[in-house]
Amino acid sequence: MSVPHLDLHADPIDLTAALVDIPSVSEDESVIADAVETALRDQTTGFEIVRNGNAVLARTHRGLPTRVMLAGHLDTVPIADNVPSRRERDHADGDVIHGCGTVDMKSGDAVFLHLAATVDAAHDLTLVFYDCEEIAASKNGLGRIERELPEWLQADVAILGEPSGGFIEAGCQGTLRVRLTAGGTRAHSARSWLGDNAVHKLGAVLDRLASYEARQVDIDGCVYREGLQAVRISGGVAGNVVPDAAEVDVNFRFAPDRSVEQAVGHVRNVFAGLGLGVEVTDSSPGALPGLGAPAAAALIEAAGGQFRAKYGWTDVSRFSALGIPAVNYGPGDPNLAHKRDERVPTAQITDVTSVLREYLSKA
Repeated sequence: MSVPHLDLHADPIDLTAALVDIPSVSEDESVIADAVETALRDQTTGFEIVRNGNAVLARTHRGLPTRVMLAGHLDTVPIADNVPSRRERDHADGDVIHGCGTVDMKSGDAVFLHLAATVDAAHDLTLVFYDCEEIAASKNGLGRIERELPEWLQADVAILGEPSGGFIEAGCQGTLRVRLTAGGTRAHSARSWLGDNAVHKLGAVLDRLASYEARQVDIDGCVYREGLQAVRISGGVAGNVVPDAAEVDVNFRFAPDRSVEQAVGHVRNVFAGLGLGVEVTDSSPGALPGLGAPAAAALIEAAGGQFRAKYGWTDVSRFSALGIPAVNYGPGDPNLAHKRDERVPTAQITDVTSVLREYLSKA
């Protein structure tokens, strides 16, 4: 099979469409990785380029005082009858490109690839295009690169091309899932006094959740809003049985000034005294915005001062853990990611390209 051609000197709007037209569902990114690698080798100069699985990495070694990393994932969620791409110039949102990955995040990848070939950068650049971001964290290509090629993940600032509507979204929230379990005694519901209803014990959990007052935390001018929510509840045996077991899953989205351990401690305190089992089933740390770092401050200036907190978790957390200030900055409304009618306004692609060109061109 021939490798699809990508023209890195083309308008990044057209490059977005070309990337979308290469299906790349998670764990099936070899074709798009081949195309990206070939394009970088043939159409850029001064880059060291390596392949790691279905990830493609490129970096310059010009001895410049700062290094900027541009990182984006190549995979998408499963296609929903929305490949190949389709351009609609008179949509209610203006001129848009429809298709799987237009938002998350092939438009961001297109911007980065175009700039690699066309920008006269005043910084050394590292580009990381990686695989398997949309599935289990254990398969994330960025994690594999961190284990196998850690020297490639060094920079003064990292820009992740996740959709942010053209705003700089700094840092990210941490996320924690906890399962609360209640036990009881099974009995016939006609003789309920002989039993102990486990489902009823979860009422106190719901009461505490309903009255919970979430924090709002200002960090570097970014306001993070925490949230503690029940996301699943189960229990019951049959229509005539007092249940002897019940459980509820609670999701805590926490500001990046808390560690995972502190978040777990907070959740335990919220439900203290209820006599319930508490099991942490999933956790990921947040990422501080780091906007006080000079390289990050210069990016904010180039974007006209438009920045906000990132709600939700992204791979900026990985960079933060490495001590690298990191932001999310890319075209597309994150609310449209993964949807059948996923689409990106072409004006946002142009604007993000312009802002990053200005930023990368200035020392």
